[in-house]
Amino acid sequence: MERDGVRIAWEAFGSGEPTLLLLPTWSIVHSRIWKMQVPYLARHYRVVTFDGRGNGRSDRPDEARAYADTEFVADAVAVLDATDTARAIVLGLSIGGAWALRMAAEHADRVEALVVEAPSVPLGDPLASRDGPPVDQPLDVYEGWTKYNHHYWRQDYSDFLQFFFGRCFSEPHSTKPIEDAVGWGLETDAETLIHTQVAPYFADGSHPETVAAELAARVQCPSLVIHSAADEVTAVSRGRELARAMGGEFVELAGAGHIPSVREPVLFNRLVREFVDRVHPPRPGAATRGGTPVRGYSLGRRPRALYISSPIGLGHARRDVAIAKELKRLVPDLEIDWLAQHPVTAVLAAEGEALHPASADLASESAHIENESGEHDLHAFQAIRRMDEILLSNFMVFHDLVEQVPYDLVIGDEAWEVDYHLHENPELKRFSYAWMTDFVGWVPMPEGGEREAAITADYNAEMIEHRARYRRLRDHSIFVGDPDDIVPERFGPGLPQIREWTCENFQFAGYITGLEPVDGNARADLRAQLGYRDDERVCVVTVGGSAVGAPLLRRVLDAVPIVRGRMPDLRFLVVTGPRIDPESLPSNEGVTLRGYVPDLHRHLAACDIAVVQGGLTTCMELTANGRPFLYFPLANHFEQQIHVAHRLDRYGAGCRMDYRTSDPDAIAAAITATIDRPVTYRPVASDGAARAARMLADLF
Repeated sequence: MERDGVRIAWEAFGSGEPTLLLLPTWSIVHSRIWKMQVPYLARHYRVVTFDGRGNGRSDRPDEARAYADTEFVADAVAVLDATDTARAIVLGLSIGGAWALRMAAEHADRVEALVVEAPSVPLGDPLASRDGPPVDQPLDVYEGWTKYNHHYWRQDYSDFLQFFFGRCFSEPHSTKPIEDAVGWGLETDAETLIHTQVAPYFADGSHPETVAAELAARVQCPSLVIHSAADEVTAVSRGRELARAMGGEFVELAGAGHIPSVREPVLFNRLVREFVDRVHPPRPGAATRGGTPVRGYSLGRRPRALYISSPIGLGHARRDVAIAKELKRLVPDLEIDWLAQHPVTAVLAAEGEALHPASADLASESAHIENESGEHDLHAFQAIRRMDEILLSNFMVFHDLVEQVPYDLVIGDEAWEVDYHLHENPELKRFSYAWMTDFVGWVPMPEGGEREAAITADYNAEMIEHRARYRRLRDHSIFVGDPDDIVPERFGPGLPQIREWTCENFQFAGYITGLEPVDGNARADLRAQLGYRDDERVCVVTVGGSAVGAPLLRRVLDAVPIVRGRMPDLRFLVVTGPRIDPESLPSNEGVTLRGYVPDLHRHLAACDIAVVQGGLTTCMELTANGRPFLYFPLANHFEQQIHVAHRLDRYGAGCRMDYRTSDPDAIAAAITATIDRPVTYRPVASDGAARAARMLADLF
């Protein structure tokens, strides 16, 4: 929308009542600062955000008076008009708290209630650490808060952003929010920020302190102020005094920084939800506020488990179904609900497992991973790191579900969102909880350099601290494998060895294939069942459950004519998986293209050779069945490049290939050289699912 010649970009999410208006804050960032709130709140209410003038997709007027507090408030009212919103519950952060205060006082008919986070208003005592020379005075040296200076912004704007957001996110392990905020800060410039500082602020013909107090006294709507005692940007006394002056509620947090909505998003979202539902109660008889309807449950009857299976690859789903079957044998009348998303849902549907309706509210992790990938290249650590808002959104789906349904046990197979946010909010655990993974430790890739080495070490250190502080949060930590499957690496400088730490903190289930290996006699019968002729040999090509493997499929298809020129009896079954359309790939003579194959493990057991990506489950299924195979780990994928490769080396399995140096001729040569090579793999135990199930059964 446009007001007085300035374009303001807004977005609306969700539907129903009430509407929550999330105001912009200082123009140093835009509305993405609310990314941890929008998905959750929009499942329950209608949510409107807009980029404040000076950043994002809104205009950047080149005069100071355009950034007066009255202009931001006028923009907010205009956005309400543009979105056909009569009244809204208004949220404001930092200086956005000042916009919210003025809006509630001067436009009481448009503001139903007020939520203010770390308000930067001239009430209460300022931080003594920010005392210093005027912001427009040039200095010889700029250190600490003296970098909050117009001359320094012109001199080294990027360094100022690093300093400022380091103070905003003063909590340990805040590398990601700092990185995000610096990126958003670089979307504007020093001159725009200087305009915002020179602009009129609570300048209604009196001192700002007097104006703020008068505005606060005029606020009649319910209000909530959230502020941290450890805020290094705005003194907590300002939030406390604003709440007192408005006659509102005040929540003081301990240990959070300036922006708990980012660093303590679960707690912040819950506080907002509870406040909104108090001032705008749900309709009588409504089971939920937005989101998926809740099933009816009776208490004290059958034992009940919630199973969360990672959607990044289909291997988790196959082993989880195997564990679930064993668990049902051990726990009579057990009900298992699955909280899962595509492509895991395809496996569950084929197995007749019960998908909880709340699964429909999950944000797609597979789509994110695909968007992060290049040509056979996926920087897995950075992709997961950049998935923070998706993981938070999905944790909030989980949180709402377990608040509504009394589960006896929650099982998370690499459910990163559940494990991380439960450790950040341990008071939310009301059930037995088991965590399962087949690798431990983020490992930096060489191309990431010193920066990535430092960040992975920081992530590992946070995990180690979580486990040291909350040892009882996980009732079981189950490693899918054996101690020797763990890489002999260190978590980072000054941190423990990964293998030693894992042995101290995990139980070992052995590898979980979910299948019985097929020997020679049974393989002949299996081939006949699958329709393979006695006079042909079969190469299965598969790349897992995501679309990341499409480039490898195309390159192997380019190699097919070369291979068949040497081995005319070799038939290719190319399995694209549930997220690649077989019609998108070229078809050659001797090639069968198929999409999702529920019984892929049977084809892998029956094949003469396989060409696969580098995922652990597929490679270990081939290993257990003694099948020759080529595997192509994704470039920069630390798990496939380091963890999986280490395990396969231990079993003496597979022929490792490099996609970057493997043209169709090289792939054809490798297939012809490997297909008849004797297999001498280490045996893979087949009781892993039963071992894991016995551990889980103990928790009922």
